[in-house]
Amino acid sequence: MSLILTPLLGIPLIRPGDNLADILLTVIQTTHIALQDGDILVLTSKIVSKAEGCLVDLATVSPSKQAVELGARAEKDSRLAELILRESRTVLRVRPGTIIVEHRLGFVCASAGIDHSNVDSHPLSEKGTEVGSGDWVLLLPEDPDKSAAEIRQRLESASGKRLGVMIIDSHGRAWRLGVVGTCIGLSGLPAIVDKRGDLDLFGYRLQITLIAAADELAAAASLVMGQADEGTPAVHVRGFPYLLREGSLCELLRPKEQDMFR
Repeated sequence: MSLILTPLLGIPLIRPGDNLADILLTVIQTTHIALQDGDILVLTSKIVSKAEGCLVDLATVSPSKQAVELGARAEKDSRLAELILRESRTVLRVRPGTIIVEHRLGFVCASAGIDHSNVDSHPLSEKGTEVGSGDWVLLLPEDPDKSAAEIRQRLESASGKRLGVMIIDSHGRAWRLGVVGTCIGLSGLPAIVDKRGDLDLFGYRLQITLIAAADELAAAASLVMGQADEGTPAVHVRGFPYLLREGSLCELLRPKEQDMFR
């Protein structure tokens, strides 16, 4: 079976309060895609966060003593360090330029996923009136699984098809250089495919094989989206090679007692 990933072009700059499902349906129609059962929509966390208003003006942030100390160690703005602390369960590693944390959602990432890139300098402004200092950052969605489920419900209601929705972000990895698309929320598809007990080509019964299918698809979609100024925050997927089912981010999170990198 072929796996087909189609970029959804023409998505406008997303503002707080925008209905992503309606925007996606419009772009899908103009892209001449007829949704089918089993199709998946992969979205960047940025457009979900922007629609949900997960924006913070650094001018409004008062850093705590802990944030000032953390900012100094990492050579980062103490206001940003304050937001990183608020979005994290614990700080794991610090060095100049880098703060690695366990995010409040349970995964490990840099800077709690807070992003300066591709954020409008005045994201709440209307009709030429500037709002805020112009130094805004974007947090990850409050509950990406819930966000994916809500978008999926609207898309399914409009299309009458059984769909999946996934939200992805770019994460680094402890053992390799570079960032890769990673699933941070999903609805309607498996995060993990358990192959334990299946037979391989030679009849050997698999013992430990768990496939991070959502992360594999996230990485593939990220290749289509790009990482800079491509302006392609959503991808339509057809031919996902596993049966759709309900899934959640927690499937992908390695228990701390099994984490050899902490």
